[in-house]
Amino acid sequence: MAAYSYRAATQEGKLVAGSMEAPDSGTVSLRLQEMGLLPIRVGAAAQKTLFTREIALPWKRKRVRQKDLLVFTHELHTLVRSGIPLDRSLAVLGKLAESAALAEVIQNVLKAVKEGKSFSEALGQYPEVFPKVYVNMVHAGEIGGVLEEILGRLTAFLETSENLRSYVFGALIYPALLSFVAVVSVSIMMFFVVPKFVGVFHDIGVPMPLPMTILQNVSGVFTGYWWLVAGVVFLVAIYLRRMRNTPEGRLQWDRWLLRLPLWGPVVRKVEVARFSRTLGTLLHSGVPLLQGMTIVREILSNQGIATTIEPIRNGIKKGEGIAQPMKHSGVFPPLAMHLIEVGEESGKLDTMLIQVAEVYDTEVRNAVKNLIAFFEPALILLMGIIIGTVVVSMLMAIFSINDVPL
Repeated sequence: MAAYSYRAATQEGKLVAGSMEAPDSGTVSLRLQEMGLLPIRVGAAAQKTLFTREIALPWKRKRVRQKDLLVFTHELHTLVRSGIPLDRSLAVLGKLAESAALAEVIQNVLKAVKEGKSFSEALGQYPEVFPKVYVNMVHAGEIGGVLEEILGRLTAFLETSENLRSYVFGALIYPALLSFVAVVSVSIMMFFVVPKFVGVFHDIGVPMPLPMTILQNVSGVFTGYWWLVAGVVFLVAIYLRRMRNTPEGRLQWDRWLLRLPLWGPVVRKVEVARFSRTLGTLLHSGVPLLQGMTIVREILSNQGIATTIEPIRNGIKKGEGIAQPMKHSGVFPPLAMHLIEVGEESGKLDTMLIQVAEVYDTEVRNAVKNLIAFFEPALILLMGIIIGTVVVSMLMAIFSINDVPL
């Protein structure tokens, strides 16, 4: 049997924590329920050591991660579904939150609720933690009296978004590491290996062959003007950052990203999936279409696509529906348009939007996989060519010594 740690709540909303030996986590949950407790979190018991303890870096202590929000929503749904009042549920989660920043936010939300504000109004005071889509869905759940159901949909929404984000970032770790190794390897060759090799030839007074002379000149640029190269890179980075901080610059940058041969289609599919999932979830939760379009426009990260939302919204206001204005935008792929048209005609637009999101989630995974499948061998080939050129140039220089008359 394995050891499991658990946190559970009583019917009065009090928090209980402990550990238990059981064959699996499901057995722990059943035993807790038999004891009259509501299991909130069950996991394998882990001892905190120097290597397993999470270190809270100073610049991250006040930040609430997307994963923390997902855990909070899931646990709040569990408590509310079990009949525990909202204020008691928030009090429990305020003690249960592992993030100090989130615990503080929950306590403040609880205080606002006790002062007479609605739950959605209290959440709206923290837009950096609870996005507009979150607050509006909770508001719709409060109006319709289906807060428990809305929290369940929010949990599924956040979980799907987090899984996709984690997959994309996880898939890019190896190419990023490979790129870093390539840069470090070439830098070591240019800064240390080539200059020492050139110094040997100068000491013995032997002329170097042409390939080695070219490498010497390249290495001289690196070693003699590295500060200039670093300064240019720094200034370009500052310029790009300032440009992206302006609305016009951000729009130009995002449109350029969409035109990139390999990365552009991935960005487009990510945004289509985000648009479809968010709007579908909002409509399914009772949020009006026009209000949902406004919220979607604010959560899209690519401004080249976000700017097309307002014309679509205007078309909806004129009674054109949603499919025709989306077609005119030229942003959404044919398959997405076909499914949205079917959903609009059948009166199941929310269901079809969720289906579009699922289709393009899979498309994003496949596109990222294909991109990495191309990028990895291309980068390895480039590294091989650069390092091979350096090595061959050195060997040619070494062999040229034999041709020098004694």
